[in-house]
Amino acid sequence: MTPSSAAPGNGPVSGGGTTPHTPGDGQESPEDRPARLAVGVVGAGRVGTALGVALTRAGHRVVAAAAVSERSRSRVEERLPGAGVAPPPEVVAAADLVLLTVPDDELPELAGGLVSAGVPVTGKLIMHTSGRYGTAVLAPLTRAGALPLALHPVMTFTGRPDDVSRLTGISFGVTSPEPLRPVAEALVLEMGGEPVWITEDARPLYHAALAGGANHLVTLVVEAMDLLRAAGVAEPGRMLGPLLGASLDNGLRLGIDGLTGPVARGDAGTVSDHIDELGKVSPQSRRAYIALARLTADRALAAGMLRPEDAERLLEALAD
Repeated sequence: MTPSSAAPGNGPVSGGGTTPHTPGDGQESPEDRPARLAVGVVGAGRVGTALGVALTRAGHRVVAAAAVSERSRSRVEERLPGAGVAPPPEVVAAADLVLLTVPDDELPELAGGLVSAGVPVTGKLIMHTSGRYGTAVLAPLTRAGALPLALHPVMTFTGRPDDVSRLTGISFGVTSPEPLRPVAEALVLEMGGEPVWITEDARPLYHAALAGGANHLVTLVVEAMDLLRAAGVAEPGRMLGPLLGASLDNGLRLGIDGLTGPVARGDAGTVSDHIDELGKVSPQSRRAYIALARLTADRALAAGMLRPEDAERLLEALAD
């Protein structure tokens, strides 16, 4: 299959089924050209509406969206004013490109349910945005003739207006059948992102790495702010901002060589004091500190930053 045949426009509302093109290819601006793909959004939440806006700016047209809650309906009205609100089968029938932007746990049932309902999907691009899954989760739709894509935007979405601007320059984890890879990558480029190929079997590890880094980082920051407040610091965010910014920059640029602090120095006495004090204030923080300090010590030792005898004293202090 060639990219130009990926979306034949067989739904009731068709964008013409032409191929997405990448920005900067010398063609006219989005507002000056006719819509090329009719887009449907099943799951008009933060992600679905943001991507719908990005695709609209690229010259496509969001024709329908499935929105259950009042908040979702408001998002459609605000972000996708040209889209009609309809049940999922009607959204799929109206579109050349369908975005399944529902929670991960709902995706398998949705894929199977659309097929069971007899919704026509032959020749339609069906794209989900889950980091957890590749295209195997869309197998019922693929067997029915759909063209499956897994495009995961590596970004947090808060529902704020800046969600769309944050798409510029971010990575998208891309998984698709090899013949559809050019189409998948072109769609990512049109939305302002950078496609990064992830094999089907690597999706769970890929997603665990992203969730562990991003989600746990927020937890650590909030916990540190609470502890600083308990220590009498009136503006913990102001205190932490420069330190955490430098630490993040060090980690991204230097890897483990950017590590500083008592674990990297082998300062077992300081680490022991930290554990004792955290035990008085927050048992949960104490457990998290010990687990992360052990992992940090292991990495520092493997990198040659920590002498074996210092690591042994640290592990004694971290014995729980």
